[in-house]
Amino acid sequence: MQKILTLLLFLCFSIGFSQQKDTVLTLEELLGYVKKYHPIVKQAQLLISDSEAKLLKARGAFDPKIEVDYSSKKFKGTGYYNKLNSSFKIPTWYGVDLKANYENNDGTYLNSEFKTPDDGLYSVGVSLSLAKGLLTNKRMATLKKAKLYLKQASLKQQLVVNDIIYNSITTYFNWLKNYKANVVYADFLINAEIRFENVKKSYSAGDKPAVDTLEASINLKNRMLDYEKSIIGYKKSTLELSNYLWLQNNVPLELESSIYPDIFMIDKIDIVLNSSLLNSTENLIEQHPKLQELQVKKEILTVDKRLKSNNLLPKIDLEYNFLTTDYNSIDGLNTTNYKNGLSVSFPLFLRKERADLRLTKIKLQDVQFDISAATVVVNNKVKATLMEIESYKKQHDLLLAIVVDYKKLVKSEQRMFSLGESSLFLVNYREVKFIESQLKSIDTEYKLFNGKSNLLKVLNLF
Repeated sequence: MQKILTLLLFLCFSIGFSQQKDTVLTLEELLGYVKKYHPIVKQAQLLISDSEAKLLKARGAFDPKIEVDYSSKKFKGTGYYNKLNSSFKIPTWYGVDLKANYENNDGTYLNSEFKTPDDGLYSVGVSLSLAKGLLTNKRMATLKKAKLYLKQASLKQQLVVNDIIYNSITTYFNWLKNYKANVVYADFLINAEIRFENVKKSYSAGDKPAVDTLEASINLKNRMLDYEKSIIGYKKSTLELSNYLWLQNNVPLELESSIYPDIFMIDKIDIVLNSSLLNSTENLIEQHPKLQELQVKKEILTVDKRLKSNNLLPKIDLEYNFLTTDYNSIDGLNTTNYKNGLSVSFPLFLRKERADLRLTKIKLQDVQFDISAATVVVNNKVKATLMEIESYKKQHDLLLAIVVDYKKLVKSEQRMFSLGESSLFLVNYREVKFIESQLKSIDTEYKLFNGKSNLLKVLNLF
């Protein structure tokens, strides 16, 4: 029988503990919801999808092409001409295009230069740019920039997601602060009710004057007022936190009144936020997404600069094709049968090209200034935040000690009041100071938490 009773008590305790645990929403659980279901986080993914589509479009400039051109004319029973020209082109990375061609033309009035053998004429050749467009050209630059834009979109997505995560964390800390303040006011409201009842009994027994009942009543009303204010603050912060809670299919989730924050956050804050990794911030600053985004922007402008510099060169396009009537034998390709061409053009003043290059250089200088300024700003923000965190740690430790001392002082004053050696005014005064010290401790803890999350936001490490 004793074993059964022990087992039942253990099961009751386990169930009670499980229910209590289920009512706590931890910061880890909140971040899990935000990262997985928040609409803005999902929307940020569209930045990458958009850049991937643009990259696919840029790669299309290197797709092989098949072209067929056929035309014919017949009038009053006379076949003027039949012209068939089909080709297969392969663009390459540099300014070189490979081309295979088949022509078959005939007709009474066909221009002699277009005439081909009866079985048609095959050609294999190459076209290339000897100056402008050889080492870099528009399609090369477009593809390089598309790859960099994809990288830039990934960094922008990280910045957007980090902002959402940071806002959700600070909202959670505010929810925790308001909850703790509400608990403090609730406890002291109970104390005020008990004291009021005790004072009334003492007055009825003739041990206390009537003025003490009035003072106890005023103190009780003040406690009720403070408690009511704390309820409003807590409910508002609960609704604010609900903005970051979503389920699948974009279904918003509202926190129930039975769910509370983790009051032991102080013991696990470094583990949850990984702020223990911030012993050395020098390398982390270099990896900052904003700085990396500016570096990518600089690389994009560098690609533009190379293209604009290349545009200063003359345009010299050369084309050479081997001709043959037998496509089955490679021996038919020789230098005696060929078709070639040369095209040269060069603007005399190059004003447009020089202006484009100058504008690109100015943009590059502008980005470099942005990088230098942003690096200094991030460095100084990190230093300032680290100093804040260290200061809040010391303040919090001091306030915890003050809270302990005020608790002893209040108990001592209450004991003296019960013995008739103190007044209700002094008890209330000590209690007010005790409440103030607790609220200061909660507020400093909140600032400490925010300082740690601010440091991660500055470094964008969420």
